[in-house]
Amino acid sequence: MQMIYVDECVKWKPWGLPFYAEPCEIAGLRSALRRHLTLWGLPELVESAQICVTELVSNVINHVGGGTPTTLAVSMSDTYLRIEMRDPDTRALPTLLHAEFDAESGRGMALVDAVTDRWGVILRADSKVVWCELATDLTSPNGHTGGPRVQHAEGYLSLYDIGRHPLPTSSGRVSAAVAEEAAIDLIADLLHWLRAHGCDPDDALDKAQTHFEAELGMAG
Repeated sequence: MQMIYVDECVKWKPWGLPFYAEPCEIAGLRSALRRHLTLWGLPELVESAQICVTELVSNVINHVGGGTPTTLAVSMSDTYLRIEMRDPDTRALPTLLHAEFDAESGRGMALVDAVTDRWGVILRADSKVVWCELATDLTSPNGHTGGPRVQHAEGYLSLYDIGRHPLPTSSGRVSAAVAEEAAIDLIADLLHWLRAHGCDPDDALDKAQTHFEAELGMAG
């Protein structure tokens, strides 16, 4: 049987969070970042990304002012994770300074520089964007790093009867939409199988969701 490969299997939907730059906001931003990166299959970037967000928000607070309207934006730039921090001040530009290890200030951009692959500043008429990018293990912008669970699922889909769906192309690849429809049908068929054998489909779904969330938590 021909193995089926999925093109564009990950939908990297950019997301952003507007907030007022205050120390109390940092924990919530870090939590949101962890949740999104874990769902994206990039848990290995969580710690470095959180450092970036913490330092970039702290820079806004310290050099622009507490309470400044700010926006965190996260997206994919090719195979790099891109983090942007936008604020309305075009004068207070981040500076890479050498600071002693035990210094209480001046280490913000040095930390960002240390954990990222590149960073910079975009000046606009009424705002600035401080951005940084972290390399991932992705081999293509639409790839995934889901690990054994994802590999097992793709194997199951290759063995599953997808006769009701369009056939793959000559390259053996199918679109993400076709693969998603096949996956949903497979789940539905499994629920019918559970019901036919006297099992509770809802209970099975609850247990599967619990396992899924627990594994995401461990990965994060």
